[in-house]
Amino acid sequence: MLTDKFGRTINYLRLAVVDRCNLRCTYCMPENGLVWIKQKELMTDEEMLRLCSIFSELGVNKIRLTGGEPFVRKNCIDLIGKISHLDGITDLSLTTNGLLTGQYIPQLKKFGVKSVNLSLDTLDEERFFRITRRKSFDKVMKTLDSLLEHDIKVKINTVVMENQNIEDIIPLVLLTKQLPIVVRFIEEMPFNGNDSDISLKWNYPKIYQHIKDHFPEIEKTEDPKSSTSYNYKIPGFKGDVGIIAAYTRSFCGDCNRIRITPLGVLRTCLYEGTGINLKDEMRSGKTDEELKNIIVNTIQNKPKDGWEAQKFNLTESQIHQSMATIGG
Repeated sequence: MLTDKFGRTINYLRLAVVDRCNLRCTYCMPENGLVWIKQKELMTDEEMLRLCSIFSELGVNKIRLTGGEPFVRKNCIDLIGKISHLDGITDLSLTTNGLLTGQYIPQLKKFGVKSVNLSLDTLDEERFFRITRRKSFDKVMKTLDSLLEHDIKVKINTVVMENQNIEDIIPLVLLTKQLPIVVRFIEEMPFNGNDSDISLKWNYPKIYQHIKDHFPEIEKTEDPKSSTSYNYKIPGFKGDVGIIAAYTRSFCGDCNRIRITPLGVLRTCLYEGTGINLKDEMRSGKTDEELKNIIVNTIQNKPKDGWEAQKFNLTESQIHQSMATIGG
């Protein structure tokens, strides 16, 4: 079992399989994209499987595949299938923008993927184009429908941005009236791939009050252990609502997560600017036992919270790196 110096049990790995994405969301990267990682610098499927197996032996039982957009990686569905067969992995999920996902949903169901986080910041087609710079709204909605048809749980992730999608908060909440989904509103973070600052006006309390003004009957529900979201229920609605304090970072106390970036860097916190490159360690010939020791020692230094990580590890340039480069 993996634990850090604060006694937190680490059992959840977020594995970014690629940095590339087929959207250009304003809060994630510049319009022209980024300087993408060269293929040889990405981990191979075999290296990822090796690490997933090692982490499983250390007590990790939940793995989430992220990107960039995971399905931009060639044969990503095959990698998902192989990970699903690893001993000890009881919870396999992924985060996707939904553009390429639809064709793979039957296989995801076959591989035992029980939940998918679907990025969707608006229910308006024109605003979708302004935010993502792509005309792909219909594909995302078809993916949502198909996931539900295949009985795969869906969490919609919505980044709340002043002057961009505030008018979408209530329509997205109303989506949970008829659909058994969770819509989670996320505070905007600075990892946008450029130098622009973010507005902190729409933080967790502001988002909650906005929803409560429209649905005064909203009720707080119990938050699962290590949950990143504060969870709510509106009586009579099939789905639920969550708010993630991603910037104010008030959920770090029982954090159980670590992440591996597309470059193979193990980062113990999203706001951590440095980490150990496990891909390089593997390619230098390290044995599984040596890798385990590196992982255990690294996790022992996991910061208390995101504020501590930012204070001691994150440079000004790193705080504006794209989420795609760190497994957003």
